[in-house]
Amino acid sequence: MFLNLLKIFIPTTLAFFIGLAITPIATHFFYKYKMWKRYSRNENVTTEDFKKIHNETEELKTPRVGGMIVWVSVFLVTFLLYFFAIIFPSDFSQKMSFLSRAQTFIPFFTLILGSLIGFWDDLIQIYGKGKFAHDDRAWRKWKIILIFLLSFLIGLWFFLKLGIISVHVPFGGEIYLGSLIIPFFVLVALATFSGGVIDGIDGLSGGVFSIIFASYAVIAYANNQMDIAAFSGIMAGATLAFLWFNIPPARFYMGETGIMGLTLVLSVLAFLTDSVLILPIIAMPLVITSLSVILQLGSKKFRNGKRIFKLAPIHHHFEAIGWPSYKVTMRYWIFSVVFAILGIILVIISR
Repeated sequence: MFLNLLKIFIPTTLAFFIGLAITPIATHFFYKYKMWKRYSRNENVTTEDFKKIHNETEELKTPRVGGMIVWVSVFLVTFLLYFFAIIFPSDFSQKMSFLSRAQTFIPFFTLILGSLIGFWDDLIQIYGKGKFAHDDRAWRKWKIILIFLLSFLIGLWFFLKLGIISVHVPFGGEIYLGSLIIPFFVLVALATFSGGVIDGIDGLSGGVFSIIFASYAVIAYANNQMDIAAFSGIMAGATLAFLWFNIPPARFYMGETGIMGLTLVLSVLAFLTDSVLILPIIAMPLVITSLSVILQLGSKKFRNGKRIFKLAPIHHHFEAIGWPSYKVTMRYWIFSVVFAILGIILVIISR
């Protein structure tokens, strides 16, 4: 038991401190190459509420690729421990290495590939020209197609290689899906990615995601999936390192290179820990954020332009009604902790 706990806490701590160590170097290059958006959203937004809370100068002078801190830290820790086990073979070093085909290959490579696709998206927003550089709807459709294809391949791996063919229903046994597990994973991945719009206030996404990944470390530990528990802990530690520099005033934003990788790997962890139906509870802030956008768009379309919220996503609504941004962020963190604990309890008692 003690070694299992060390397997989680040592890599998690390493990820945090490695993230802190590489951030000054990364930040230097972020600012040197001016890795921020070239075009403000104000060009396409006309509501006065948005203009009141939106700091155009800040957005156009703050790098948007800070999510690199997370996935680079995870990459470094993973291979550091992997090669340490090879060069200095022992029971302890083998225990610390968590990269395994059965548990962590898929989340690790999903994180890297998803983050690289997101990084490409960020580069288009930073250095691109034309309509795509303005985050045009046509580019958004292509981005959804890329996520669809990647999640389809992951779902295929689940079905063909890992033999995942059912979904656990809390207090209700299993639902057999067979090959339908593939489109089901695609739907979950797309839904989780839609919650990525939470990256809108300094410190908000970093705090929420670190809490969610920490909860999956606990769930995996309870499932005796120690490699997944270690990987989830590393994700939490690396995200906390990002958060250290993302609290107001943010040194950088997470960007798509962070959001795409984190949301996709979160979907993978939910399936691997057989807790996908509890994911909406554990990730409730992402659900509420995504749902607020859907409700706002639906209301404007079917109610002659009338809005439910002053702004969507809902965290901007709270800003528009007068909440300071730091208050919105900290209350989101509290909200995240409450639902993460609730999700963990439901997973454990429903087995």
